[in-house]
Amino acid sequence: MPKAIWNDAVIAEAATDAVEVVEGNVYFPPDAVRAEYLKPSDHTSVCPWKGTASYFDLEVAGSTNRDAAWTYRHPSAEAKQIANRIAFWRGVTVEP
Repeated sequence: MPKAIWNDAVIAEAATDAVEVVEGNVYFPPDAVRAEYLKPSDHTSVCPWKGTASYFDLEVAGSTNRDAAWTYRHPSAEAKQIANRIAFWRGVTVEP
């Protein structure tokens, strides 16, 4: 089961068949992510083929990891399988 871990906390955990892997990033379904660790960020970025990503800060045990998670709320048709799923970076360990 894939897990996302940061600051000794399991941020996300999903059944293997519940995740999507795109460009080497594991996209967790929303119900596999512990929402209490996510805080909306104003940051966005644009991928030429996936669309606009919205970011979240992670807050765990008094520490903040800015823009460490992202989602595509309205991805392009080519990336529709990752709509509203959440991926991680910036020091977040994703275990297979």
